[in-house]
Amino acid sequence: MKTRLLPALFLALLAACSGGEAPRAAEFVQAAPAEADFGDLRVRYNAVPTLALSEPVAREYGVQRDAGTALVLVALRTVTGGEEVDADGEVSVTAHDLSGARQALNLRKIDAGGYRDHIGIARISPRNSYRFEVVVTADGRSETVKFQRNF
Repeated sequence: MKTRLLPALFLALLAACSGGEAPRAAEFVQAAPAEADFGDLRVRYNAVPTLALSEPVAREYGVQRDAGTALVLVALRTVTGGEEVDADGEVSVTAHDLSGARQALNLRKIDAGGYRDHIGIARISPRNSYRFEVVVTADGRSETVKFQRNF
């Protein structure tokens, strides 16, 4: 009796999970904006696994595609009259994983479509979350942006 009751109970519980709704297709969830404005200074930032880069893009950025690395990109722009122009400044980035391990990234400037962006490589491990702290020094002031990415 017990062996027949368990499958029936399991099916009843499974059916209750859907609340009687038919299955739905997965919905795309828009990522949070990856930019911060400080007056007329706009800081755009992102971190993506290097394996997510196409071969031509990786070559253009001069990075090796590897499962254990992420490309961190920081772009500085001055916003004037709704238009963005390249902004000059210094950028430093540190990354922290869930265990608290900290790494300071070595950044270099690259030309990207008429802009100068700052890129660096972070060491990552699968199924880990990283907090990035970006410090920007521009026009005599210093601003900090923090963001998180899961890999």
